[in-house]
Amino acid sequence: MSTRTPTVLERILQSTREEVKRRKRKLPLKELEYQAFALGNGGDASERRFGAALQEPGMAVIAEFKRRSPSAGTLREAPDVHELVGAYQRGGASALSVLTEGPNFDGTLEDLRAARAMCELPILRKDFIVDEYQLHESLLARADAVLLIVAALQSGELTALHERAHTLGLDVLVEVHDRDELRTALDAGAELIGINNRDLRDFSVDVERTARLMGDIPAGVTVISESGITGAEQLRKLEDAGVDAVLVGELLMRSADPEAALRALRGARANRGEGSPERRAGQGFQ
Repeated sequence: MSTRTPTVLERILQSTREEVKRRKRKLPLKELEYQAFALGNGGDASERRFGAALQEPGMAVIAEFKRRSPSAGTLREAPDVHELVGAYQRGGASALSVLTEGPNFDGTLEDLRAARAMCELPILRKDFIVDEYQLHESLLARADAVLLIVAALQSGELTALHERAHTLGLDVLVEVHDRDELRTALDAGAELIGINNRDLRDFSVDVERTARLMGDIPAGVTVISESGITGAEQLRKLEDAGVDAVLVGELLMRSADPEAALRALRGARANRGEGSPERRAGQGFQ
């Protein structure tokens, strides 16, 4: 019998699977599908807005609403979704990310619904998606995109969930941490790659992870750098490397003036044009 201590990610995935089972018992998949269909959500790939929002000139900023994290604890006392989303809109966010995982991040789908009621920006549901059930939940909450984490899924699961999400009209941000995961993501057909600078096994952060992986990403794939973004100089370096967007949460959630903090980040942008010649001309894996 193994005595190895589970990683942070493994513990989160275990609690996620248990929670999904509980929600399925409360509201079966067929009923959930019917509710999403009745609301008029899903099924139209032409309406996928999240990825399109990241293609505007200049580096896009995905502003995140996140209540807490296992590594940093509570990020803001009694955060108000409407207040923060309003600040993100005024600050010029290209899209939103709302963290909905409950046991470890204090998130909820109600946060996503509240954000959608507040604005029309594309919204990413950021969670640990392990089951098709969560895709339909995302549709019902009116998310535009979902996160799939390569480290959380077998390659077959990743491909199946990626294809199903697209069939339902959802964009998919596929998150990677190393070269092997990047290869798996590309093999699954990922068009939006999120490079998480935070290692979900121990939650350590290395912002250089993005730069190390950029050379292996082929032209035509949208790249988002996630986690560890603390200032304008990092944005300039990432933009020079050919990164299309950054996902910023903790910096904004901790700020006394999130709108001003976001404006300061966006003020660092230069017009991207065609991006870094080195990355845009690259062929990725051979």
